[in-house]
Amino acid sequence: MSPGCIFCRIAAKEIPSTIVYEDGEVVAFRDASPQAPTHVLVIPKRHVASLDDAGDAEATLLAAMMLVAKKVAAGAGLARGYRVVTNCGPEAGQSVAHLHLHVLGGRPMTWPPG
Repeated sequence: MSPGCIFCRIAAKEIPSTIVYEDGEVVAFRDASPQAPTHVLVIPKRHVASLDDAGDAEATLLAAMMLVAKKVAAGAGLARGYRVVTNCGPEAGQSVAHLHLHVLGGRPMTWPPG
């Protein structure tokens, strides 16, 4: 856990959130500023700052996060489609330095996204 990290604090349940999934390694919770009708963040419980900071040791964790994203989408009824996004670095829009996936759905998505 990184003491100043808001997502570490959410994973540790020090900050309340609406958790939609949790297991031993991953937590998924509703985004406080949703950009779609369904907007859930999937995070690892252990602190990894971004995808750039993930290495071979995190391969299983990264796969688990993607499978949780799929479960979250299914649980939200997003059978017509959804988007899974991770931002890496400030120029890509990463505002919290803790690896996270955005699961977005419930409305048509446009391309390119940004």
